[in-house]
Amino acid sequence: MKKDETNQMNPYNFPAEDTSKTPKASNEFPILSKETGEDEPPQGNNICHRQAEQESFQDGAVTVGNGSQRIHCLTIIGQIEGHYLLGSGQKATKYEHLIPALVSVEEDETVAGLLIILNTVGGDVEAGLALAELISSMKKPTCSLVLGGGHSIGVPLAVSAKRSFIVPSATMTLHPVRMNGLVIGVPQTFSYFAKMQERITSFIAAHSHCSAEHIQRLIMNTDSIATDMGTIIDGNEAVELGIIDEIGGLKEAIAFLRGEIYNEGNF
Repeated sequence: MKKDETNQMNPYNFPAEDTSKTPKASNEFPILSKETGEDEPPQGNNICHRQAEQESFQDGAVTVGNGSQRIHCLTIIGQIEGHYLLGSGQKATKYEHLIPALVSVEEDETVAGLLIILNTVGGDVEAGLALAELISSMKKPTCSLVLGGGHSIGVPLAVSAKRSFIVPSATMTLHPVRMNGLVIGVPQTFSYFAKMQERITSFIAAHSHCSAEHIQRLIMNTDSIATDMGTIIDGNEAVELGIIDEIGGLKEAIAFLRGEIYNEGNF
């Protein structure tokens, strides 16, 4: 290369970079040798697998664990977005993303269990109920953990797993079905509301230890919320009422899944 061309590329005459000491790129994960304990060259499959885990983590999901005891963690946060798009400034969980994710977990032989972490204000009723039905029909061990809040349609999602946990500081709101937009004031509209409410109440009762009658009384309560109907309960009350199985956090939820995986012989 000519001298003038070199000066154009490096006008300040900085010393040339020693590429032999350049740090590894972020997508090159060091792999320790079992024999020497030193770094080995990264393998292509290992890089792709860990890159996929990183991308999944950014989407609110991650698969953790070793061997046949890998647990997939799925988060349901903000509002559950259904048939209509929410505003750009709102946190949302898109049900069209969760449905294929749940199918993938069920069919993935390297995943032994599913942990669902909820902190949601509710959202689209039919989308939330569809997700709850899908989770409840899974064969693999499933466990839900309510953190912060599991409100509205978040209640069916919380009880849809084979075992449900809630932290003491979390809250859950049970209230009647709502509808945004145009509502036609005819008896058929109110009949539709009643049928939709019955679907939700029946699902909660079928997947918890609380009767449908008691759930309906909580939903129609007028003494708990000042400007609305319904009931707000904390973690201890949710367990006392039989809606949630157990008080506990991440440690208890993972311990349950590990036990279920062991009982099924996946160890």
